[in-house]
Amino acid sequence: MIKALTISLTFFLLHFSLFAQNTDIDILKNINQNRNQNLDKPLNGISKSVYPLSVALPISLLGTGLINKDKNLQRQSLTSLASLAISMGTTYTLKKIINRDRPYITYPSIQPYYLEDDPAFPSGHTTAAFTTATSLSLTFKKWYVAVPAYTWAGAVAYSRMHLGVHYPSDVLAGAAIGAGSAWLCYKANRWLQRKK
Repeated sequence: MIKALTISLTFFLLHFSLFAQNTDIDILKNINQNRNQNLDKPLNGISKSVYPLSVALPISLLGTGLINKDKNLQRQSLTSLASLAISMGTTYTLKKIINRDRPYITYPSIQPYYLEDDPAFPSGHTTAAFTTATSLSLTFKKWYVAVPAYTWAGAVAYSRMHLGVHYPSDVLAGAAIGAGSAWLCYKANRWLQRKK
C-alpha cells in the first residue's frame, strides 16, 4: 500500500514538474519571441534602475528622518534597508544552491538583449524591486505610493522576461521573496516597537 502510494506520488510530482516547466518556457517564449524590440532599450533602462533606486530610496528616507528628527521614518527606512539585505541575501543563496541556467542557454530560441553570467533562479532584480515597492507601500500607506511602486516593480519583472534573461518562475519567486521579506521585516519592526 505504502509502496503504491509512493510510486503514485512520485509519478504525480514528476508529471507536475514537467507541466510546470513546459508552461514556464511557453510563457517566456511568447513574451520574448513576440516582443516589440523598440521596447528593449526602455525596458533595459527600467531593469537598470532597480539597484540604484532600491538603495537610494531608503537612504533618502533615512536622511529625511534624521533631518526632521522623525524617529518613525528613521526606523522605517532602516527596516527597509534590512529587508533589502535579507531578501538579496536569500536570493543570492538560492541562486548558488539551485544554479539554474539562464533560459537562453537551455533554449537557444530565446533571444536575450544581453547576457548574464550568474544563475537565473530567483530573479535578483525582481526581488529588489518588490522589496522596495512593498517597503514603500508599508511605510506610506497611500494608494498614490503603492500604485506607482508596484507598477514599477511589475515593469521590472516583465522586463526580465522581455529581455530573455529570466523564466516567469524566476520573477514570481523574486517577487515573493522581495514582498515577503519586506512584510516580515515590517511586522518584526512593529513587534519590537510594541515590546519597548
